[in-house]
Amino acid sequence: MPSFALPVPPAELGIFLGRALVAVLLGAVIGAERQWRSRMAGLRTNALVALGASLFDMLAILLAQSPTALAEHGAVDFTRVTAYVVSGVGFLGAGVIIRDGVNVRGINTAATIWCSAAVGALTGNGYVLEAALASAVVVLAHLALRPVGHRIDRQPVDASSEVETSYRLEATCRADDEAHVRALITQAATASRFRLRAVRSEDLEPAVAGRVLVSAVLQGEGRDDVALEGAVSRLSLEPSVSSVSWTAEEPAGALEP
Repeated sequence: MPSFALPVPPAELGIFLGRALVAVLLGAVIGAERQWRSRMAGLRTNALVALGASLFDMLAILLAQSPTALAEHGAVDFTRVTAYVVSGVGFLGAGVIIRDGVNVRGINTAATIWCSAAVGALTGNGYVLEAALASAVVVLAHLALRPVGHRIDRQPVDASSEVETSYRLEATCRADDEAHVRALITQAATASRFRLRAVRSEDLEPAVAGRVLVSAVLQGEGRDDVALEGAVSRLSLEPSVSSVSWTAEEPAGALEP
């Protein structure tokens, strides 16, 4: 008669728990970078993905070594479990990919979840050192390749993109939130391909009491209206902002100090 809980030697339980904890730790290391950049799948998600992958692989190994499973099912090919883990994580990663107009966001985060599963699978199979090296490479890829990618995006690809375009962005907000709106405009310029050339604030009194017009000039190589529209959409979500508009000027203009 089969027992309710299969007996496992204490040494194997220690190995099981140790690998699970290492998988959580390495997944958390990968997820910390995503959490720091405020992505959808951050610290806990990547840690749980790595843990789940390691648990499935350790289950497959236990079944392959279990006399009970061998007697009931014959030889167990535990490598098939890893294949199903890979495909299953693919569906999980698809959940963080969002289409925002003409832009698609979340692909890097989905790829990171996939890498976290690979790290967990390595840990579950006992390749702890290899898993630690893999997690370090994943984090390094995010930190080192991000500025490289931004630099490549700034390079002109044809003759027409060498023309510098200046965008004038204007936002009307409450006077109390002027500093916050200026900071958002600066952040949008830093995170995009544009360079912030100038920014100033102007009171709209007495026509509109308590309101301030924040004007900024963003300059970039070629035209990228989609990127600027993304910055405008972010500003329009602020409760204190009553109106946002932008215009493009070619050749680049300048804002009076």
